[in-house]
Amino acid sequence: MKRTPLYAFAKAAAQWIVMPFVPYRVKNKERFPKEGKVIVCCNHLGISDPLRLGFTQHRQIFFMSKAELFDIKPLGWLLRALGAFPVHRGKGDVNAIDSASELLQEGCALGIFIEGTRSRDGEFGQPKAGAVMLAYNNHAPILPACITPVGSKKPRLFHKAVVSFGELIQPEELGIEHGAGLEFRNASRLVMGKIRELRERDLLELGQEESLPEHIA
Repeated sequence: MKRTPLYAFAKAAAQWIVMPFVPYRVKNKERFPKEGKVIVCCNHLGISDPLRLGFTQHRQIFFMSKAELFDIKPLGWLLRALGAFPVHRGKGDVNAIDSASELLQEGCALGIFIEGTRSRDGEFGQPKAGAVMLAYNNHAPILPACITPVGSKKPRLFHKAVVSFGELIQPEELGIEHGAGLEFRNASRLVMGKIRELRERDLLELGQEESLPEHIA
């Protein structure tokens, strides 16, 4: 299982240092494949999202992150050491697509926030087609994931969140036959719909629960 050298150490240290600030509960953790290529598609609410997703799994998730973060050299070095790689949003970044494809061909777990940017109000945004294009081109399954803050629309420090995983979506279930733009758009809406279903279920269950225990992976 591929891991960047710094990842295991950083995760072990951050698990105990950072966890009190970003507590979470994970649902259906077993749906995350223990090996093999997979694209984890999640909604995006805050900067803590990669931490919460990463903490839920023993596998390393390699995140596609906005290129602006890598312009800050110390931060860029750290992000690369932790397995992230840059993407220039809205520009059809060929280098980012190549990096993502290489990771998938090596059997890695690729993390993509399907809306392309953080939500300003906690609501879902329009899904981008990059994740389903990668799934189609690399014959990789997609794992829907949803982060749902407890008691608010946006994640806050010291406030719990639910991290839920859906059923794997196999490439042939995306309805992409010819690689046409309309097929990609419809497929991205399908994935977003699965993420929305996770949110609706978690909100319903939260309404029936008086307290939410923390989970430490």
